[in-house]
Amino acid sequence: MDTSLLFTRRDAVAIISINDAPYNRMTLDFINRLEELVTEIAEDDTLRAVVLTGEGLDNFSVGMNLKQLPEGIERAGGPDALFDQRLRVIAAIENMGKPWVVTMFGYCLGGGLEVPLGCHFRLAAAEGAQIGLPEMDLGTVPAWGGSARLSKCVGRDQALDMILRGKKISGPEALRIGLVQEVWPLEELKDRAIKLAEELAAQPALAVRGVMEVVVGSEDRPLEELLQAERAAVHKTFGTPDQMEGMTAFLEKRKPVFNQPK
Repeated sequence: MDTSLLFTRRDAVAIISINDAPYNRMTLDFINRLEELVTEIAEDDTLRAVVLTGEGLDNFSVGMNLKQLPEGIERAGGPDALFDQRLRVIAAIENMGKPWVVTMFGYCLGGGLEVPLGCHFRLAAAEGAQIGLPEMDLGTVPAWGGSARLSKCVGRDQALDMILRGKKISGPEALRIGLVQEVWPLEELKDRAIKLAEELAAQPALAVRGVMEVVVGSEDRPLEELLQAERAAVHKTFGTPDQMEGMTAFLEKRKPVFNQPK
């Protein structure tokens, strides 16, 4: 039985935990299982948000298990195929239409930052986090989309400063430059991530998907195309049970209850 990651669910929230404490390395088995789970979650309409974390409280992930690199290249049939799988998984997370919340604590290095960069909400520990892309120290560059996504997230100057200098930044510094949205004490971090995912899962699923289709990747698309995508999302949600519930709840001055069983 594959134990490279743990998968549980709490109502409409899926919880995925890298199971290789204390370092939580992203092994070959882990990435294969994650790809399977991403597909399963995308197809399961009862799951509406995801939390990605790591076992223990030492490290989210130190990234790929480099000892497995030669084996991974051999299995995949070449380095490009190996890296393409990682890019494919991260892109599937990013474009799923369901929000992913990731906890960043301890070492979040290499793939341990690149996978979170494909997630939509990044929460960091207030103490102890070391977040970075240290590939320069290995004589190479990020291979899972890290340099591209980091620059889009925090801007060219901050990305160059982190990557070219091999910097590892703290949770508060990550918040300052816009790499994460929230910072919490380490002992509260995972609970806060689950609470945020539950909040997101309670939103009207079709509307959430519509907004994500407009916003995710919006920096690469012209305004007119985004406006058309937004209008398409309006049409998809108008007249749905969730839209009518939202309007009724507003008029009745109560909190709406979305995603009711059909």
